[in-house]
Amino acid sequence: MYSVVGCPECEAITVVADRPETTGCPRCRKRLTFEKLRVIYQSDDPDKAREIRGRLLADRSGHADAFESVDSFAALETEIEESGISPKAYRQLAGGGEKSPTPVSARTESGSGNRTDRVKKAIRSQEKPTRGTIIKQATENGVPKKAAESILEKLRQNGELTVTDGAYRLL
Repeated sequence: MYSVVGCPECEAITVVADRPETTGCPRCRKRLTFEKLRVIYQSDDPDKAREIRGRLLADRSGHADAFESVDSFAALETEIEESGISPKAYRQLAGGGEKSPTPVSARTESGSGNRTDRVKKAIRSQEKPTRGTIIKQATENGVPKKAAESILEKLRQNGELTVTDGAYRLL
């Protein structure tokens, strides 16, 4: 069952699948029990629920006429799938050739890892890592400077990292 519901706090309209005990409002981020939400419409068809939500939003914003001229969500989804160019043609136009890109799993297995892993590697690889040397090594390994600084702070806040006399150590 799909329910079109309204948030009592900010009046956002969203679609909720099934009947969860609680749900979060995408606009105000408030967590509410399902019973506190105003149920506007219910359907077993997710496309119908999305269509009702779209109609409500169009009415609210004064675009009801424009909404009426648009096909159903199912028709739009089919149209989107059939439009555009194939991934192969896109890669050729973009200069990437016909070969598919390397999957993320293969790239991370090669040792590059995600940004956090690269910052941790920079810490582990040094005898007395300091903020400057960690950030320098992380940026050399493809982590943007601001991201490396943010990751260091998050690791410290999460208790995964300690700083003593300017030296960083993973816990």
